Amino acid sequence: MSLHDIINIILFNKKPIIKLTVISVVLLFVILLFIYPVTYKSTVTIMPPERTTPMGLGSLLTGMDFGNFMSSGLTRASSQLFIEVLKSRTASIYVVEKHGLVDYFDAKDVYGAADKLNNRLNVSMTKEEIVRLNVELSTSLLPDIFGDKEKERKLSAILSNSFVEALDQINRDKLSSKAKRARMYIESQLIETKTRLDSVEIELMEFQKKHKTVSLPDQLKASIETAAELKSEIIKTEIEIGLLSGNIREDNRTYIALQRQLQELRNQYNQMEVGSQDFLLGFKDVPELGRQLAVLFREVKIQNEVYLLLQQQYYKEKIQENRDLPTVEILDEAIPPHKPSSPRLIYSTFFGGIFIFLLTSLVFIIKDRKFYTRLRGTKKVE
Repeated sequence: MSLHDIINIILFNKKPIIKLTVISVVLLFVILLFIYPVTYKSTVTIMPPERTTPMGLGSLLTGMDFGNFMSSGLTRASSQLFIEVLKSRTASIYVVEKHGLVDYFDAKDVYGAADKLNNRLNVSMTKEEIVRLNVELSTSLLPDIFGDKEKERKLSAILSNSFVEALDQINRDKLSSKAKRARMYIESQLIETKTRLDSVEIELMEFQKKHKTVSLPDQLKASIETAAELKSEIIKTEIEIGLLSGNIREDNRTYIALQRQLQELRNQYNQMEVGSQDFLLGFKDVPELGRQLAVLFREVKIQNEVYLLLQQQYYKEKIQENRDLPTVEILDEAIPPHKPSSPRLIYSTFFGGIFIFLLTSLVFIIKDRKFYTRLRGTKKVE
């Protein structure tokens, strides 16, 4: 059958084709307008995370506070990471529990509701790494009678914004847990140091009372100051190694460098015991009574230095742990949409009408083709 024949068939049957098309289009329009569920979606946009230079373990060797190392580099997030967190079951459960959506989704439990909510979640990313998120909510059939379009419209915006809250909460929980582990480790070291400090102070006080000794020569004081600084560095390095030991392998370059640094500090400290060729006085060269007093003074000085260092780091980590700064920056907050996203009444009706016209025309073409085929067959028989 040629194109000319097809056009002739359509023109010959144009009245029934147009009639059926108009009736179908009107019926489609009525279905979309009064029967088809209405879908709303409200979009929230999130700024990409700040690009910060990640702090490697080598930063410990350049003077970075060892407590802050536990939370360093945590802002090294990406928009893709944000998307994966938003799609996670944890985020969906957060939203379900916050708004009590188990009954809304007619689910058995929070996990079933979270799965249904996750299926309605749409997350995308632009080339500028701006994240766009929305939750699609639909009414039931006959929305004007059995549905609540206003409720779905508002709830769509609320749930979209709640997913951003979930992302922010998850991020802050992870940050807090890192800081908490560092704080707890430093706190245990702080308690031990405080106990040793109290003990050695009492021992020094009793020694001074017993032997009626109060002061030390200036040369010995200088040695004690230097020894205290070295011992503080030794303990600081030991704590750094303790923080790293559970996170990296023992053959890590930074870990090995810290071990070497610790050994060098210990060697320098041991030199203080035997003396040196500079102005510092070796502790072995001090008379016995003075030596005992010097050892006690030195231990008090060391424990004080270490205690101050740990206390400083402890409060830094405590502040970090309790910090409540948002980690997610919203560009545009989700607001209740003015128009539904589906159905698109005019668009769907127009293209639906074209489809119905083509389908109806095809039916008449096939019908007429069969008629002409039978007609030719009858003529051949005659």
